[in-house]
Amino acid sequence: MKAVVYHTSHKIEHPEALLDATLPDPVAQGSDLLVEVRAVSVNPVDTKVRANVAPEPGQAKILGWDAAGVVRAVGPEVTLFRPGDRVWYAGSIARQGSYAELQLVDERIVGPMPASLGFAEAAALPLTSLTAWEMLFQRLEIPVGGDAGGKSLLVIGAAGGVGSIIVQLARQLTGLTVVGTASRPQSQDWIRQLGAHHAIDHGQPLSRELERLGLPQPEYIVSLSHTDQHFAEIAACIAPQGKFGLIDDPDLIDIRLLKRKSASVHWEFMFTRSLFGTADMAAQHAILSRVAQLVDAGTIRTTLNQHFGSINAANLKQAHALIESHQARGKIVLEGW
Repeated sequence: MKAVVYHTSHKIEHPEALLDATLPDPVAQGSDLLVEVRAVSVNPVDTKVRANVAPEPGQAKILGWDAAGVVRAVGPEVTLFRPGDRVWYAGSIARQGSYAELQLVDERIVGPMPASLGFAEAAALPLTSLTAWEMLFQRLEIPVGGDAGGKSLLVIGAAGGVGSIIVQLARQLTGLTVVGTASRPQSQDWIRQLGAHHAIDHGQPLSRELERLGLPQPEYIVSLSHTDQHFAEIAACIAPQGKFGLIDDPDLIDIRLLKRKSASVHWEFMFTRSLFGTADMAAQHAILSRVAQLVDAGTIRTTLNQHFGSINAANLKQAHALIESHQARGKIVLEGW
């Protein structure tokens, strides 16, 4: 099979940062699906692993944690899918990734692909949808539907991949007032298009921006990037007994700033279930199935923003470079071999 690999961690400008390769076809066993990968999207985790996690000497590592494709074969323990099914998933960080023509993935973290989307549109959604759903409804325990009692959600870095889904889910499935942050006018427009009631500039003090719009302290705050830079303002903004969630890897933050408000802290890492083989791994199959229904109903839309062509090392290097520039909006997708 064709694949894009790396042997040593390099900056993306290095000629061997990502390489085209030909590797043996994997074989499905146990609860694994063997998937023909038709499209992938690129996430910040791809660039972080490439830059910081070197393969064992002499080994090749395949990145990629978003894919849409077709099941070619199934292991003997598989019950949810059969060959020919169109699927989408984010995979496991502990296994080889989706930058390959064929990939093994446990059926418990795979969902049926939305019938209304093509492979490229679908590949933009799994990792961000899982992260957003787990953060909102499982970590922060925000109720679905009903009257939110005037409560609000502040999403810091809302124009990126995860933020683009959090805004849609929160607006469509909850009664919360949704406030998103972005530093550029075009990114703020994107947030509003996705359903945010308000968009503010996180380049300014968050508390001042909220006061400028006459908005109350939010009961829920989610920080998706540069949490260390925003944390003092997060502590100042959050409502007493509020809930704060984050997904990035900040430098040291002083959570004692939240003590006076009895605010709680919630980490979200989409790979936890697959990494530790938790008893509830199949929850991700259920989430992806539910999101597919929401997409097909027109409730949630794909966040594909840029198509970088076919899946190869040269195109993936360009995608990694854009992700590392922190200028990406929505998702970058590659399709076909």
